[in-house]
Amino acid sequence: MPSAPLSLYSIVIPAHNEEESLPPTVQALYAVLQREGVPHEIVVVDDGSKDQTWAVLQALQQKIPTLAPVQNTGPHGFGRAVVCGLNHMKGDACVIMMADASDSPEHAVQYWRLLNEGWDCVFGSRFVKGGQVIDYPRVKLRVNRLANFLVRVGFNIPLNDTTNAFKAYRRNVIEGCRPFLAPHFNLTVEIPLKAIIRGYTWTVIPITWQNRKHGEAKLKIKEMGSRYFFICAYLWLEKYFSRGDYRKK
Repeated sequence: MPSAPLSLYSIVIPAHNEEESLPPTVQALYAVLQREGVPHEIVVVDDGSKDQTWAVLQALQQKIPTLAPVQNTGPHGFGRAVVCGLNHMKGDACVIMMADASDSPEHAVQYWRLLNEGWDCVFGSRFVKGGQVIDYPRVKLRVNRLANFLVRVGFNIPLNDTTNAFKAYRRNVIEGCRPFLAPHFNLTVEIPLKAIIRGYTWTVIPITWQNRKHGEAKLKIKEMGSRYFFICAYLWLEKYFSRGDYRKK
């Protein structure tokens, strides 16, 4: 699986009102990446926060030289914040992580190593052998498993945790999946499904997810159902009716 060697790993973190979560999240991430010798930048996107998120990021930047905070000055939303981070990243590979420390820095390092082995994408699953969820709200867990089952069947793929944002990609995958349509959490399914449909290589590892310790969860199930359906319908049409026009060249 020959591919160009990677030189810089961009960690893209959308943040909306995360003043309490960001210091431990960014500090832990930096410590692990430094320890493991991963060349990196940490691109945290302040997505219209009303609290002290931006001030906290500026203070953290004095202690963490690889932190590269940006402000999303355009329309807001989780997906828009992620795309803003992708637009600003300098790396030839990236991983999308959450600001609330729900994702493990050690797993981000595993992603980096697998990308360096030649994979185009590395996906984590909380629901394979070795995976784990800690303090996952029961209602959200049931909705999650149903949504992922429908995606797996509808797209005929073995991936069972498509909706999780914590995934890594080579830059050519990100560029090959543009333009992105999803402005909210539905971007978490748009990127991996596009990458799979368009023929990029991918692999899965078990990961651990733990619930946030500070602040409020940003994903509102009632608001997202129709948005997930829209993006999945769009990608389903691409998979079965585009005749390969958008596949990796």
